[in-house]
Amino acid sequence: MYDVIVIGGGPSGLMAAIAAGEKNSRVLLIEKGNKLGKKLAISGGGRCNVTNRLPVEEIVKHIPGNGRFLYGPFTVFNNEDIISFFEGLGVPLKEEDHGRMFPQSNRAQDVVNALVNELKRLNVEVRLQTAVSKMLMDDEKILGVRLENGEEIRSKAVVVAVGGKAVPQTGSTGDGYPWAERAGHTVTELYPTEVPVISNEPFIQSKELQGLALRDVAVSVLNSKGKSLVTHQLDMLFTHFGVSGPAILRCSQFIVKERKKNGGAPVQLRIQTLTDYNEETCYQYLLKLLKEDPKKSVKNVWKNLAPERWLLFLMDRVGIDSSVTSAELSQEKIRSFAHELVSFTMNVHGTQPLEKAFVTGGGVSVKEVEPKTLASKKKKGLYFCGEILDIHGYTGGYNITSALVTGRIAGMSAGSME
Repeated sequence: MYDVIVIGGGPSGLMAAIAAGEKNSRVLLIEKGNKLGKKLAISGGGRCNVTNRLPVEEIVKHIPGNGRFLYGPFTVFNNEDIISFFEGLGVPLKEEDHGRMFPQSNRAQDVVNALVNELKRLNVEVRLQTAVSKMLMDDEKILGVRLENGEEIRSKAVVVAVGGKAVPQTGSTGDGYPWAERAGHTVTELYPTEVPVISNEPFIQSKELQGLALRDVAVSVLNSKGKSLVTHQLDMLFTHFGVSGPAILRCSQFIVKERKKNGGAPVQLRIQTLTDYNEETCYQYLLKLLKEDPKKSVKNVWKNLAPERWLLFLMDRVGIDSSVTSAELSQEKIRSFAHELVSFTMNVHGTQPLEKAFVTGGGVSVKEVEPKTLASKKKKGLYFCGEILDIHGYTGGYNITSALVTGRIAGMSAGSME
């Protein structure tokens, strides 16, 4: 008989098992894979973006999927507490751009090792390569779990930390959703977020822009009336199937939602290359540059505006021969070119599947979970944490913050259950 069973050895499960262990509970951590912390070890490009140091309001803003739910949990354990926690385990962190926190060693494995060593110190029992087939319960409460080999293990509390459906090679294959539904929970519709975007535009299919990166451009998702739903100013990349890179990943869930609304029709993406200009000021700027160098070819006059491949592509689109001089250019063409530089639009036709996404949208409804304990409102002794919950953020330490905070609280609460 255990006090607490934690299912899933990812960030939220490791955190939950440690927190329960600190309460002197008998804790069993069950992981179906052959090692703990697989997703942590590959996160942040193998450096592990442990959390984010921005103020709470900013963190919530970067978690468009139910980020407001985290105001409650953050009063119990927050991002600053995560930083102290890892420093206490001997993993000093450093701050990088946009508040992102990384281990000073730049090694994600150091983060995993520190958590695993802490489990050992707290005598948490770990079973690897062990799959749970279902949760055992009666009408009121959780009784334990049944393993796929038929073995039944009893416990007072069960913490479900099995993740979502994104990055399935790390073991998150959506196992927990049917368990949650059997316990009486609502699982909201699942969809990919932080995912590369697909486009059937002729210039994508011809691969002429493949590999081209645009730095610090403003990318907007437009609705059917041409109104901007969201804008992110970051880098982006043209690929052989569409577009990707940080700005696109952040826009992707808005594309998914807009396609749900419009019956699966294409969605317009707008790219503003020159973010400090509108169409008129951009036109004036282009004219000014031409006047300064009337003898040069337009390609050379404008060459510092954007990467050459992108510039030539946009000039070609409006019918400007890049070798002509300003004298041979009509005002109309300069205006059209200004338009492309500040509001180039293209159609996108969907995203890569959930399995290719970084983060799962949807999950166990947060309305049915107590914010300050992460306890189920449907079954006594059941707790949820991490990505199985319907909480999703942008990349940059936001999802992992949510996972570590909810994991910590779920484990604390499960470990102090009477």
